[in-house]
Amino acid sequence: MKSAQHEFQPNATSVIYCRVSSKSQTKRGDGLGSQQQRCMEYARYKGLNVAETFEDDMTGSLATRPGMKAMLAYLRKHRKNGPIVVIIDDISRLARGIDAHLKLRTAIGDAGGILKSPTIEFGVSQHQRQKNGEQTVNRMRARVMNGFWCFACPVGYEYKRVPGQGNILVPDERLASIVTEALEGFAVGRFASQVEVRRFLESQPEYPKDKRSGEVHAQRVAELLTRPVYAGYVEAPNWNVPRRKGHHAPLISVETFERIQQRMSEGAKAPARKDLNVDFVLRGAISCADCGKPLTACWSRSKTGKLHPYYLCHGRGCLSERKSLPRDRVEAEFETLLRSLQPAKALFELVHAMFKNAWDQRRQQAQGALSILQKEIRELDAQTDKLLERIVETDGVAIVSAYEKKIGQLSARKLVLTEKLDQIGRPQYPFEDLFELAMRFVSSPWNIWNSGQFNLRRMVLRLAFAERISYSRENGFSNPKFALPFNILREIDMEKSVVARPKGFEPLTLRFVV
Repeated sequence: MKSAQHEFQPNATSVIYCRVSSKSQTKRGDGLGSQQQRCMEYARYKGLNVAETFEDDMTGSLATRPGMKAMLAYLRKHRKNGPIVVIIDDISRLARGIDAHLKLRTAIGDAGGILKSPTIEFGVSQHQRQKNGEQTVNRMRARVMNGFWCFACPVGYEYKRVPGQGNILVPDERLASIVTEALEGFAVGRFASQVEVRRFLESQPEYPKDKRSGEVHAQRVAELLTRPVYAGYVEAPNWNVPRRKGHHAPLISVETFERIQQRMSEGAKAPARKDLNVDFVLRGAISCADCGKPLTACWSRSKTGKLHPYYLCHGRGCLSERKSLPRDRVEAEFETLLRSLQPAKALFELVHAMFKNAWDQRRQQAQGALSILQKEIRELDAQTDKLLERIVETDGVAIVSAYEKKIGQLSARKLVLTEKLDQIGRPQYPFEDLFELAMRFVSSPWNIWNSGQFNLRRMVLRLAFAERISYSRENGFSNPKFALPFNILREIDMEKSVVARPKGFEPLTLRFVV
């Protein structure tokens, strides 16, 4: 028997042997794929050229197997070119019994093969089962490298078995929409802090809670906001597996995920008041005209025992300090102000034409940005290649670590650009759908307010006004600062009324630069 312990030369030829115990395992899981991935990684690390891959789907107690026979024939045929390295993921894949193991090991050595494994070096004394934990980690790491999520199922997903691929994440319709709303809401600023995301999740009956009281831990919210799995990617930093495209459907875009990480890195922001309630919907949204501090609210009991709702200012030294403002009067004046935000129908037609013109120009610009994105991706690839070359030439641990960190940053940037490249020039929704959704709110915030739902009313306050609305005891609401869309509509309306002629308008010509 020829020795199987000879050291091989760089760029030597190698073959891979994979085995599962039965044909059913090839349909129920991805065992063969994980083994092959591990062996390919080992070959790259050792500088080996993989020529062939051989597979078997039968018990390891048998020494005669089709894949093994084919591999031995290949070794004999090419032995004249020098020893061929035989890579096996785990020693148990060669054979289960000691007799079968020795027989196959001898046959491989006689055929000119050198046995190697990513896990151990072969030897009779080492032919014992490795710890189950080590085998499990090896297989899970290989599965992550192949783009599969193999950890505990994230909230919003469930596992579904796919023939030939094993368990794959699929959106859980019951929870996926809640998770998406929470993530996108934080990304765009609808939720100003993680605390507000937490309150939103706690308000959803279907969302799993951490305590019987209905509480969601802050740590669970942080995990939700930082997991790239929701953007369709997998990674395992502890196993040195960088982020890569997964085989599951994303709940948010990579761009949204990056925006979330940016918001989290900017630091915490003051959450919305927890004591907001349906009794005083304007609390925190209106301020005192005399001192500028937010008005608070309370119930006051009269001598007869009847409760009366009031807004009031607690600013020390303020002219309006502790002077009560009847809630019904304040909120009635606010509703009058809100009704004034309803533009005329003719103005809407003008705005529609403006948005459509800007939309078309944006689409043309997007097509022009295609080549710019492609160029930037090529530059990122070039930078990554240079860093990889430097890692090979560098011995310093600290320098290698810095290079690896930079490569990770470049890879993350490339993922974002690649996603933009895939979506460029094809909007996710048609223009009419997006315009209708936006203008439904702009056309009449009052209709949404009048629904009476507390959450919708708070949304109107955030979207319709740029800052707190100043309220005076004598003059009511004065000079409110509306959000940008309403300011644009009001300016267009004022300009239109100024330039109007007694006998009508001339044909309208729209010219915009976006």
